[in-house]
Amino acid sequence: MKLRPDLLDKRSPEDIEVIQLTDEADVPSSHIYMEAQIFTPDSRRFVLHRSAHAHGSDRDDPLHRYLLCDIEDDCALSPLTDEPGATGPSISPDGRWLYYFVNATEIGGGTLTLRRVGLDGTGRETVCVVDAPLPGTDFRPSRIYPLSTISSDGKRVAISGFLGDGQAEGAPFGLMVFDVEAATVELIIHGPTWCNMHPQYCRSTDADASHDILIQENHDNVADAYGVVSRLTGGLGADIHVIRDDGTDFRTMPWGRDGNEFCQGHQCWRGRSTWAITSTGTREPAEAQLIEGRAAPFAGHIGIATPGGVRNDLTRDYPDPHFYHFATDIAGTRLVSDAGPLGPDASIELAELGEPGADALHDFRHLLSPRSTCDKGAHIHPFLSPDGSMAFFNSDESGILQAYMIRGL
Repeated sequence: MKLRPDLLDKRSPEDIEVIQLTDEADVPSSHIYMEAQIFTPDSRRFVLHRSAHAHGSDRDDPLHRYLLCDIEDDCALSPLTDEPGATGPSISPDGRWLYYFVNATEIGGGTLTLRRVGLDGTGRETVCVVDAPLPGTDFRPSRIYPLSTISSDGKRVAISGFLGDGQAEGAPFGLMVFDVEAATVELIIHGPTWCNMHPQYCRSTDADASHDILIQENHDNVADAYGVVSRLTGGLGADIHVIRDDGTDFRTMPWGRDGNEFCQGHQCWRGRSTWAITSTGTREPAEAQLIEGRAAPFAGHIGIATPGGVRNDLTRDYPDPHFYHFATDIAGTRLVSDAGPLGPDASIELAELGEPGADALHDFRHLLSPRSTCDKGAHIHPFLSPDGSMAFFNSDESGILQAYMIRGL
């Protein structure tokens, strides 16, 4: 680790410090996408990755590794994987295991393996292998999404992928749910609009809510027969849904799809609650807002107009808001976000959350400017430790992407 006081500025709080966690001059490193479950519950250890970018990694890259960062041991880094194709990491809610997938799939074939390893690097084992069509279907998964998600009881892991056979455009993508104890997999939803699903288990420990998964639907996307996406959405943009992990109880979040408000593509649960937050772009006014909401029964792909949808503009008191990537602590009381316009002058802002569904964000604090180019592979992507005492971000301010931490919040 390397202390970086030079990244602080005159608006930064006096009691915080910035630490550069990775510093290889010729190998880029990055945090996992900010919605991923990569922290132990005590906020002492988490996973990042080497030879990677802000949106994932190259499955054929022999240098790619998931690394455990031990904050209490001077942020020491130790490798947890060395297999080619390792992707989709999730730390179990009890902090014992790193679950991850080994992607050796190909269009219409290959293998997808769910593995786990203890955070001390021991006890590595295979949980489940997919080397045939998914049960009850003719689909073979490929182009595996780089993010997985794990249920709050640690019993189920979900990940998405492409399901086409390379023969026709408009082939489906789908969401797979793996039962860890039974070593089985079930395809719970599929179709051509699920190309960028961002699946996220609700982190609530409530018996019903713990089965809910937040998913993104990209309407009017364009993908070829091999699942290569050339357009993510059409004119009205994406909308966001919640589905139970057995494929039932399909619901809608009341965001976007009205011709003025557009879901930007990042959303997450508010801590362990059943509220979720999204970043939206609006034409009038020209802003990028943070809106929280609760799911309502599906009534068509009408987003903001969904009957019974409850929403709350969290940034209504912030002048000219431009927020894009964000995350909350596990209590759902604190939020960190980048603030644009995205580019070298973008900043990281910390704010406090009030009563769900009622209060706006308040007590905003500017932390610093990461000085990142914010090119697609170098997005800042800030997130918080579960206890909210530390924030994390990416930057290529040194000329190569690296992972950073802010301590003392």
